[in-house]
Amino acid sequence: MSAAPNILILATGGTIAGTAGSALKRDYRPGQIGIESFIGQAGALGVAANLTGREIAAMGSEDITPEIWRALHDACDAAMDDSQVDAIIITHGTDTAEETALLLDLTLPTNKPIVLVGAMRPADAVGTDGIRNFLNAVRVASDADAAGRGVMMVMSDRIISARDARKAKTTGTDAFKGFPRDSIGTVTPSSLDWFGEPWAKGRAARFDFPAAFPHVPICHAYAGMQRDAVDCLLREETHGLVLAGFGEGNAPRVIFDRLAELAAKGVVVVRASRVDEGLVDRLPMDDEHGFVAARGLGPAKARILLQVLLANGISEMSEVQAAFDTR
Repeated sequence: MSAAPNILILATGGTIAGTAGSALKRDYRPGQIGIESFIGQAGALGVAANLTGREIAAMGSEDITPEIWRALHDACDAAMDDSQVDAIIITHGTDTAEETALLLDLTLPTNKPIVLVGAMRPADAVGTDGIRNFLNAVRVASDADAAGRGVMMVMSDRIISARDARKAKTTGTDAFKGFPRDSIGTVTPSSLDWFGEPWAKGRAARFDFPAAFPHVPICHAYAGMQRDAVDCLLREETHGLVLAGFGEGNAPRVIFDRLAELAAKGVVVVRASRVDEGLVDRLPMDDEHGFVAARGLGPAKARILLQVLLANGISEMSEVQAAFDTR
């Protein structure tokens, strides 16, 4: 990158662009502040980067749609081929940021940095974290060693890879963590430290962006559940299902029996866990029934990966498992 990198900011709204109308109110409206406000604040603080903004959406990320995902992907893809863009920052609500990050990580090349950033407090709240997180994202995106690490998230002075990032707290500025890797670096507006070398230099997009997102429901395990807890989620076009199981992807026997029936009919069944942290490894029952173990992915991101795989024509169990095993 040049001494003053050219960074494209793609804005989608979220808490980072939210306002409450009072520094003391609990509720707020997301997506109220245009990206030019952040660019102006960054310039006033002396950020050494050329920032340009584009509004993709102005919403809370709980309302994210495949159409917005496609608009984000297309904008990032075009920027990858634009010699006037050195890096990309996406401002995003925190509720579904991990899903957006993984989707883009799977479907974009790694030749330029892509950084998602959000906030846990709106812009006019006491102790707002938005502008600090934004400045940190600019610092990460500006760094010559940022490329080749896939899509990243920057929150609370930490850099987390898209594969590892997960929202673990409902409130508080330290709501995000990584698993299995906690962080791949730390950052402040005045410092940056990477934990290791880039692992994906020059990697092409691993999968095509879905032309349509297959129907993949998540079945949440609970005590006393019966097979109708699975059946009520199914449609004629359902070709995949993610189990948010107990512990290491466990479920009542009646549920596993029903899932085995579905797998025998060609539905790809992925065992994930409703527990916040931990691996779901393959068990003998997976070989017996044709299930896939989600490994380090939680249910929401397991669903995203499975949708991408199915949309790319990948449904054979061993190939799906290989994708869940690959970082």
